[in-house]
Amino acid sequence: MNGMGSFDWDLDQGVFDLDEAGLRVFDLRPEEFNRSPDALVLRVTHEEGDRIDRELRRAMQSGRRSYGGYFQITRRDGVKQWTHTQGTILRDEHGYAHRVVGIVRDATDDLTQAPPAAAPADGEVPPRHSFSSIVGRITEALSHAVTIDDVTAVLTGVGGVERFRADGLTLSLVEGSNMRFVATAGELMRGVPSFKPVRLIESLPLADTVLTQQPQFFADNDELEARFPLARPFVEKIGMDACAFLPLIAQSHSIGGLALFYRGRTRFSREDRELCAALAGILAQSLQRAILFDQEREFATGLQATMLPRHVPRFDGAEIAVRYHAASSGREVGGDWYDVVALPQNRVGLVVGDVQGHDTHAAAVMGQLRIALRAYAAEGHPPSTVLARASRFLAELDTERFATCGYAQLDLTTGTLWTARAGHLGPLIRHTDGRTGWPNVRGGLPLGLATSFDLQEFPETRLDLVPGETLVFCTDGLVEERDADITIGMEALAEAVHHGPQRAEELADHLADNLWQRWGSNDDVALLILRRSPDPGTTRAPRIHQYVHQADPEGLADARLALRQALTAWELDDLSDDIELAAGELLVNVLLHTEGGAVLTLEVLPEPVRRVRLSVQDRSSVWPRRRTPGEAATSGRGLLMIDALADNWGVEPRGDGKAVWCEFGPEDGEDGEDGEGDEDGESDERAEGEGGGGGGGVTDTDPTA
Repeated sequence: MNGMGSFDWDLDQGVFDLDEAGLRVFDLRPEEFNRSPDALVLRVTHEEGDRIDRELRRAMQSGRRSYGGYFQITRRDGVKQWTHTQGTILRDEHGYAHRVVGIVRDATDDLTQAPPAAAPADGEVPPRHSFSSIVGRITEALSHAVTIDDVTAVLTGVGGVERFRADGLTLSLVEGSNMRFVATAGELMRGVPSFKPVRLIESLPLADTVLTQQPQFFADNDELEARFPLARPFVEKIGMDACAFLPLIAQSHSIGGLALFYRGRTRFSREDRELCAALAGILAQSLQRAILFDQEREFATGLQATMLPRHVPRFDGAEIAVRYHAASSGREVGGDWYDVVALPQNRVGLVVGDVQGHDTHAAAVMGQLRIALRAYAAEGHPPSTVLARASRFLAELDTERFATCGYAQLDLTTGTLWTARAGHLGPLIRHTDGRTGWPNVRGGLPLGLATSFDLQEFPETRLDLVPGETLVFCTDGLVEERDADITIGMEALAEAVHHGPQRAEELADHLADNLWQRWGSNDDVALLILRRSPDPGTTRAPRIHQYVHQADPEGLADARLALRQALTAWELDDLSDDIELAAGELLVNVLLHTEGGAVLTLEVLPEPVRRVRLSVQDRSSVWPRRRTPGEAATSGRGLLMIDALADNWGVEPRGDGKAVWCEFGPEDGEDGEDGEGDEDGESDERAEGEGGGGGGGVTDTDPTA
C-alpha cells in the first residue's frame, strides 16, 4: 500500500478537510486545495466523481452508515492511479446526515497484483490479462464514449469483443416492455442476422436476466436449452460452448443486458464471474450517461429545429437554398442560424448568424434573436439599423452571450445589394463566368458587444448582383478548422463554389458533400445560397451580364474576353474589336471616377435590323458631357471615340445611377437616330446643374470623359 490519508467532510458547511497524507494520495499541494470537494476536480474526472457521489447519496438515502468504492485519479505526471475511499456517515438525532469521516488510500496494489499463477483447470480459458488490466482497458475505452453510438462503437470496433475475453456478444437496451438489440460483435456472431426487438419475457435467457437483475452463467449448452428451450435454435446456429448473461443496472433499474458467448470454455471460475460483473457495471454506467446525453441532445435539437425557419419563401427571379449542419461531437446543438425575409417592392432580406456557445442556452438565445431581427427587417429598416437594433435587443436579454451576424437586402429587380456585418464573415460571390471573390464588406462589433461598448455602428456596403450570379452566406464553421488559419478554409470554399453546380440546391449539396467533413465536423454550420436567375434573353435576342468590381484588377480583361466569346457564339465576330474598345473606355471611366463597380450588359436587338447594344451601368447620377479636348489633353476623348465607333449611343437613368449605352450594327443597316441627340443642351444643363452631386453616396462620373 503506497499511502493512506483521512478526511472530514462537514455536509452542512460544505467544508472538506483532508490531511497531509490525503493530499499525497491525491497528489495535491496544500495551495491547490481550498477545503472544497470541488478542488478534487484537478485529479478526479467528472464521471468518476459523479459515480462516487451517487454511491454516497444512495447510502445516505437508504439509511446505511457507511459507503465505499474504487475510482481513478490522474496524477500530476499523467499516470492513472486506482484509489479507494471508505467513509462513515454521521447523522443527527433526526436521522439526517450532516458529516462524513473516512479514509482515502492508493489502491494500485489492490488491482494490479494478480494472484499467484496456477495451471488453468480443465475447460477454463487461461487468463490473458490481470483483473485490473482488463477493467482498466474497458474503463479507458468507455471514458470517451458520449452517446449510445459511441458505446456500441467500443463494443463492435477493433478489439471490442477481446476486451471482454469473449468470442461474441450482443447488447440490448430496455425500452418499455421490450428489449432492443443495439450491438452484436465477434466471430461467433458473423452471419447472424440482426435481432428484432423482443418482449421482456422470462422464457428468453437475456430477458430473464434483465427482469431478475441476476447474472446467469452456462458452461453447458444442455443446461441452457433445458432452462430456456427457445434458445436452442440460436445455440445451434452460432456453435458456442458457453455463455454469460449479465444485467446492466443503473440506479437500481435494469437499463439493458449484455450476452457474452465463448468457444472452448466449459467452466466459469469465481474470478471470471467477478470480472463479468465488474465489466457489466462499468458498461451500465457508460450506457446510463449515454442515454441521458442522447435524451438531452434530442430535446436540444428539437428545440433548435423549432427555432429555425420551417420554410424558405420563394421568389420570382431567384433560387434560394439553405442547409444546417450540426457538429459531429457534443450535443449537436448550437446558436447558428439562417433566415430569409420577404420584403416589400420585390426585395429579400438574407441573414446568417452565430450565437456564442454550443448548448441549449445558445439555441434559446438564437431563437429569440432570430425573431427580433426578422421583425426589424420586416419593418423596412436598412441593414445598419437592423443590426444596431438587434444588438440592443441581445444586450438587454438576461444573458452574457454575444452573436456574430451578417445581413443583406437584395433588390431582385435591379440586383442592388446592401449588406452589413457584425463580427461575421461577409458574403462570397460567384460571377457569371465562374470567378469567385470575397468583396470587401465593412463591419462592426458582434451583436451585444457593440451595445456594451457603445459602438453600434454597422457601416453598409453596396454590391451589385447581376443575373446569373450567386451569393453564398455561411457561418464560420464551414471555413474554420482548429489550429489553422481561417483563410485556408475561405480559399477552399471559394474553390468549391467555383467548381460547383450552377443551381442553388445542387451547389448546397456539393458544398455539404465536399466541405462539411473537412471543415464543419467540429462546429455547427449554417449555409444560405441565393442565385439570381439568369437572364440569357431569347434565341433570337441573346443577352449576357457581368459585374466588374472596382477592386478587381482582372475584371477588365475578363469582361473583354466574355464579350468576345459571346459575339463569337452569336456569329457577330466582325463587331468584336469596336465593341471591346467601346466597353473598355466606358468601364475605365466608371472604375476611375466613381466609388463603385460597373454592370456590363451586352444584348442582341433583332428588330428592325439585327444589331448589338452595349450598356455600362454605374451608381453616379452625373451624366457625361462631350467636349473637344486640346492637343495636349490627356482625357476628354472617351465620348468622341464612342461616337466614332457606335451607330447610336446615349445615357438613361437607372435607379439611383445611370447607364451609358451604345449600339453597333452592319454598315448598310443603320436606321437608328443620331446618338448626338442625347447630348443636346438639355443633357449639358442637367450635368452642369447636378455639378458635384452624386447619386447613392458615390463620386461623380468624370465630366472630362
